[in-house]
Amino acid sequence: MSRKFYMSALVLIMSAVLVLSGCNTKKEPKEALGSAAIQALKMDSYVATNQIKIVDLTIDAASADNSEMGAVISMLKNAEINVSQIYQKDPMQTEATLEVKLTGDMSTTITIPIVMTTEKMYIKIPNIPFLPMPESVVGKFLVMDLKELAEESGEEFNPDMFNTEKTQKLAGEVSSAVLAEYDSATYFKNVEPKDVELPDGYKAKQVVQFSVTNDNVKEALTILINKALPKVLDILGKEEYRTMLNLESSDIEEMKKELQEGNQDELGKALDEMKDYLKINTFTVNTAIDKDNYPSYTDMNTDVEINDPETNEKVKLVLQMKSTFSKINEKPAFSIGIPTDVLTMDQFEEEMGGLGY
Repeated sequence: MSRKFYMSALVLIMSAVLVLSGCNTKKEPKEALGSAAIQALKMDSYVATNQIKIVDLTIDAASADNSEMGAVISMLKNAEINVSQIYQKDPMQTEATLEVKLTGDMSTTITIPIVMTTEKMYIKIPNIPFLPMPESVVGKFLVMDLKELAEESGEEFNPDMFNTEKTQKLAGEVSSAVLAEYDSATYFKNVEPKDVELPDGYKAKQVVQFSVTNDNVKEALTILINKALPKVLDILGKEEYRTMLNLESSDIEEMKKELQEGNQDELGKALDEMKDYLKINTFTVNTAIDKDNYPSYTDMNTDVEINDPETNEKVKLVLQMKSTFSKINEKPAFSIGIPTDVLTMDQFEEEMGGLGY
């Protein structure tokens, strides 16, 4: 059970970071983020664009010398993941297009449209060059009944898992709890909009930057583990959230016990050793707050190096992430709608099996 809980907690914390690192008069940075996080709960519809780009990936290790690993590294370097999304809360409907761009010898672009409602998910079957699909399935939408999937796996369908109002509320509470534990002067500051690469035409009231450096990474992780995470556990322990995430009270109590009994000396030693192999050149999250106080643009820049002093293996990763929200609370204009050219899972498996897949 604890593994399921760890995953839920990790997803929530990462979601909180993205929301947080989201009034003509500038507020104190931490206050501005808290206010914007609350305002974000009022998004009933929006258009979102998200981009993750691997700017650099360098691995200096024996395992990287073989041709297979070298090809993978070449493919991932400069790779991009783009997600465009249209969303409405009531009735819940969202459609997204996932685009994966790979480089190197296996250079290709994979595009996967996805539609989701409270009861069903539709995934368009792509044509992938290195994973050919039967022509009879390519271009059709694979429809999955979420209730049936839950029953087939022996679990009861929990519609609360897709209750966006509860999800937004939970993200807001987690955001506020995590934010409260970090010192404003150390981790947050206002930056000038002209110093941030904002989208064309975007007007920011205020831009707040959250940053972690080599000097404070140990403290930042210690705060997360010893102060922020226990508060997150208390929030997840509330019945409305616990049932939404299919967690038992015993899961929460077990995790609390593990935190309380954790060996702080071992934690401190591990964090001290981390400084011998981890170098943070850059870790910043900029959140631009618009005129309506929405945290409608976020970018994250990460440049880290990992050096293993025992094996001399080295890894360098430079990563950029950008997220933009627009047309907030406007009537959404869905471009896909609810697909009609669909295949059930049984039909898909039959087509695949019939052709020897």
